Amino acid sequence: QVQLVESGGGLVQAGGSLRLSCAASGNTISISRMGWYRQTPGKERELVARITSGGDTHYRESEKGRVTISRDKAKNTLYLQMDSMKPEDAAVYYCNALSMATGWTDYWGQGTQVTVSS
Repeated sequence: QVQLVESGGGLVQAGGSLRLSCAASGNTISISRMGWYRQTPGKERELVARITSGGDTHYRESEKGRVTISRDKAKNTLYLQMDSMKPEDAAVYYCNALSMATGWTDYWGQGTQVTVSS
């Protein structure tokens, strides 16, 4: 089992920056990949960025250059740095971990709300 707890969400002005954190606990050694997703009402959850245990990153095309995903393995914490924020960035952001402990299992945090004022 892996537990994920996000933090760092809140209200930010357009053009500002925000850093989200995701603390992982439990069987963290089994985590192969972690990522950030976001969801707005009525829409499907979408990938923002993900990072493998080896440090390879993948970004949503529209977010390249504006967001940075990073992972501190020693602290079992995942980060998402978002800069030059836009009102359309407003969403609930979810942390995801893909565990390979027994087959492949996705774990999700409870989500953190990000609001962007224009």
